[in-house]
Amino acid sequence: MILITDGGSTKCDWILLDNNGEAVLKTRTLGLNPVVIPGQELKTRIAANKDLKMLFTKVTRVDFYGAGCGTPRPTQLLKETIESLFVNAKVTVAEDTVAAVYAATQEPGIVCILGTGSNSCYFDGKEIHNHIESLGFILMDEASGNYFGKRLLRDYYYNKMPDILAEEFKSTYNLDADEIKLNIYKKPNPNMYLASFAEFIFQPCKTRPENAMEINGYFYGLISEGINKFIEKRILCFKEAQHVPIHFIGSIAHFSEDIIRDCMKPYHIELGNIIRRPIDGLIEHYRANVIK
Repeated sequence: MILITDGGSTKCDWILLDNNGEAVLKTRTLGLNPVVIPGQELKTRIAANKDLKMLFTKVTRVDFYGAGCGTPRPTQLLKETIESLFVNAKVTVAEDTVAAVYAATQEPGIVCILGTGSNSCYFDGKEIHNHIESLGFILMDEASGNYFGKRLLRDYYYNKMPDILAEEFKSTYNLDADEIKLNIYKKPNPNMYLASFAEFIFQPCKTRPENAMEINGYFYGLISEGINKFIEKRILCFKEAQHVPIHFIGSIAHFSEDIIRDCMKPYHIELGNIIRRPIDGLIEHYRANVIK
């Protein structure tokens, strides 16, 4: 049996496939990004899942695809953590862009992730090419949940958010300055904390209909600015961008499809697939290419 995992910073989906490629177990844990989560906490989060606990001695292969697994040190930390629990399994750990490619396409294309964090790669039909090494949620992550969460907080504190929207934002979240700084600078998983504010953009607005135009204009400007930054920094860096479709994975992409489409037009680049959750495509990839 093979255990495959699509792991983000916020949550991880685990799927157990039998020898016929049938999914016999689906379960979920908290996120397991080894860049921002200490080793012991990684282990605790996996061990807390009762379904996975039953498989610790039974599974013979674990393939983990996750955020934060693009550089050697955190990748090795996560690999050793998983090996310490799944004692009879051969464990491989790869970047989440690999799973995104498997889910999005079998043909050449650029595959982008817009979730809690953001990333991109070029797939030539056989191999994956990452032209830019990701430096994580503080320095990069354009158009991600983390990026938009930071932008909302800044706009609120700089009084750049429409007044009617600022009132709703204040009633939805604890915006005490000390609370925000505590979560960002002292508590674990600051990227997840920041990304949690981005949900506000996509929730039904509770304000009066006569304010809809102002609010929609604010959100459209905020999202399009982030998408344009992502296109310029993480898509146009590939010389192939003008010749292959651009695929997107993740919730931010799913809810922003119309704006992504608008933003891409001036660059004369082609929108490909937009997939909210890549795990189903990952299962199909294993059925077609791994379990035969």
